Amino acid sequence: MNETVTQAKPPSHFKKFFRYFLTLTVGFFVLSLSMVAIYRFVPVPYTPLMFWKSTLSVFSEDWVGIDKKWVPIEEIAAPMKRAVIRAEDAKFYIHNGFDYEAIQAAIKYNKTHKKQKGASTISQQTAKNVFLWPSRSWIRKGMEAYFTVLIEFMWPKERIMEVYLNVIELGPGVYGVEAAAKKYFHKKAKNLNNREASLMAAVLPNPIRFKINKPSAYVLRRQRKIMGGGAVIAQAKPEVKAQETKEFFDIKFDDDEDTAEKENPQATPSESPAGEVSN
Repeated sequence: MNETVTQAKPPSHFKKFFRYFLTLTVGFFVLSLSMVAIYRFVPVPYTPLMFWKSTLSVFSEDWVGIDKKWVPIEEIAAPMKRAVIRAEDAKFYIHNGFDYEAIQAAIKYNKTHKKQKGASTISQQTAKNVFLWPSRSWIRKGMEAYFTVLIEFMWPKERIMEVYLNVIELGPGVYGVEAAAKKYFHKKAKNLNNREASLMAAVLPNPIRFKINKPSAYVLRRQRKIMGGGAVIAQAKPEVKAQETKEFFDIKFDDDEDTAEKENPQATPSESPAGEVSN
């Protein structure tokens, strides 16, 4: 008696692709959720941006290392938190990760200006700095939105602020407010005053071009605007008044940058109201 042996058909290319895609997708979600959960409690040791810039500098004339020191939020002066909220994200304590009013303002601004400006919140900037590579692609922006939703869901606002203040770039190879405070003001972050904190926040749009130790006229102008902010925004009030939002937009979408740089390309440290600033 002959038995017919039926061989299983090999899976189609589509099925193979689907299996690989499904495996990669599940793996990505598990990995991303795990990283966000871990960083909810553990200090972020390094970020992709730190490694990227340090590595690139090996091929340049000046090598840039990584100067950073993690400190808990309790050891960062209140003026520093107020300054970054004033300069970067007035609605930080009340939005869900995205400031849609600021996004609309950025779109309107960019239609009439050559120098493009974004409307990323502190949450978005934290997601980008901690989990993603430096890029301006739409894929990166999509990933940024994904991680922003995750950290807003899994971290309290104070944790987002804590991580942000410990990983932001504030000069060549200088990351976090503790390292910057020691380098430029010879003090700890918990001892920063309003003028020093406002100067640090003033360079955030571009901490390589704008320098804390050699502030330009534009940076000094931003510093004065940031210093003029009230504490209402930083104290997580349930509403952000129209005037406060207007002042935030005035800082975020300041179109005086080119004019200020031409008027006075680089001010000396003694011109800065921040007091002593050193290399």
